[in-house]
Amino acid sequence: MPTNEQRRAAAKRKLERQLQRRAQRAKRRRTIAMSATVLGTVLVVGLVYFFATQGGDDAEAAGQSDTPETPSSVETTDGPCGYVTSGEPAKEVDIPEDVDPTPAEGTVDATLATNQGEIGLTLDREAAPCTVQSFVHLAESGYFDESQCHRLVTAEGSLEVLQCGDPTGTGSGGPGYEIADELTGEETYGRGTLAMANAGPNTGGSQFFIVYGDSELPPSYTVFGTIDEGGLEVVDGIAEAGESTGQGDGPPNTETIIESASITA
Repeated sequence: MPTNEQRRAAAKRKLERQLQRRAQRAKRRRTIAMSATVLGTVLVVGLVYFFATQGGDDAEAAGQSDTPETPSSVETTDGPCGYVTSGEPAKEVDIPEDVDPTPAEGTVDATLATNQGEIGLTLDREAAPCTVQSFVHLAESGYFDESQCHRLVTAEGSLEVLQCGDPTGTGSGGPGYEIADELTGEETYGRGTLAMANAGPNTGGSQFFIVYGDSELPPSYTVFGTIDEGGLEVVDGIAEAGESTGQGDGPPNTETIIESASITA
């Protein structure tokens, strides 16, 4: 039978173990809370800084910024692309036909006829079938006609893009529906890349950006085509004139209007 002294020693050891476990749990809680705080700060800073804001509102990433309708009123097309309704369109346009199967092979040639010259595009159905299907629909519907390329970013060595696709010219307009991202996680944004702007995951709409200088971006923007050399020369000329804020991110000094967008093949 243990003596009183042995019982006291055992009780003391038990209490010490309990206190140690409590301290460990408290430390883990502090570590988790700190990690969450740091992660939240990083995410907020990243979203505020990160690319493709429209019209100078750094709190919103590129793409249409219309507030989506409430879940009870959201409609989704019945097909493989599942286009989701999202607010009022900036310009009257229907949701694309969600065909099954959506064409997912080959390329489509398109031309943006701008007041600064023609920009030839090659759309890649294999890389982004739903995005290409939407772009072709918008082009053929006249959605891009007489719309302004509202944003030029001139951060040489990190982000050099011309952003277009909002008929309002404000950077906040979209087609009234959203497109799911089509990403591999290995996207890069070199000179000549054509990619979708967005306001977060799965919020692509009508706004797109043309990369005229190799740009450093996370693989969060659907790449759906390329720009031809003649088109890049047109964009180079626009970029050389700079943007209006003097901060490297704003409306281009050279007003750039998409007079028409056509599908040529």
